[in-house]
Amino acid sequence: MTKTMRWNNYLLAALLMCSSLLAAAAPNFTSERLNYQIVYQWGPIWKHAGDATLSINKKGSGYLAMLTGKTRSWADKVYPVRDTLKCTLNAGMQPLKYEKLTHEKDYYARDEVNFTYNYSHTSAQCYRYRPGRETVSLELKAQCQAYDMLSVFYMLRGIDYDALSQNKAITTVIFSGKEKEYLTIRYMGKKTVKLRDGSRHDSYHIKFKFTQKSGKQSSDDLDAWMSADVARIPLLLEGKLPVGKVKCYYAQ
Repeated sequence: MTKTMRWNNYLLAALLMCSSLLAAAAPNFTSERLNYQIVYQWGPIWKHAGDATLSINKKGSGYLAMLTGKTRSWADKVYPVRDTLKCTLNAGMQPLKYEKLTHEKDYYARDEVNFTYNYSHTSAQCYRYRPGRETVSLELKAQCQAYDMLSVFYMLRGIDYDALSQNKAITTVIFSGKEKEYLTIRYMGKKTVKLRDGSRHDSYHIKFKFTQKSGKQSSDDLDAWMSADVARIPLLLEGKLPVGKVKCYYAQ
């Protein structure tokens, strides 16, 4: 379940373009809780393996966002997972602090990313905590707005997709806690998506591609469908497995 491009001048131009698209469509969240069902598909076999909740609430002048995920009882017997992502954001939806808490079977870990800003530049002091090991710290920098793996969901929900042509790509920077990655978001157009309960929704179809600084792809592409209304709710996320697929369905 736990499962970025060189060309600096080109990349920086793409990032600046992305920022201009976001400015006109920045969301204004107050309180929200979205529930998801995580389903594994092996050929004709579908199995509900886990559940996740994505939430955001006002905290002072900013926000606290959280994503929790856990396996269901049958999957606990095979490989139990209890993962949590937490992010504190300012009033402009910029990440200030990100934490990833990992508990997968006998593996425990905590990653922490603390963001600071200097004009359009982003820096982050990162710490990686592992039981019985020395804490690892490193600094990451980007000449643009950078995000983490949780705050980027809210950036994506603020994009004005109607202003994008089909197959248009936007690139942004992700600080994962251990490295800087590049996330390319490709808009595939409007589609009707069917959820697990049989309901159908108008949506924006987007593809995610993560690459490292060398240009090497760091994970398989992901597909996502986001509601084509003011709420911009992530409806479905789909990724590949060594055998089959994993799908994360919005549960109304």
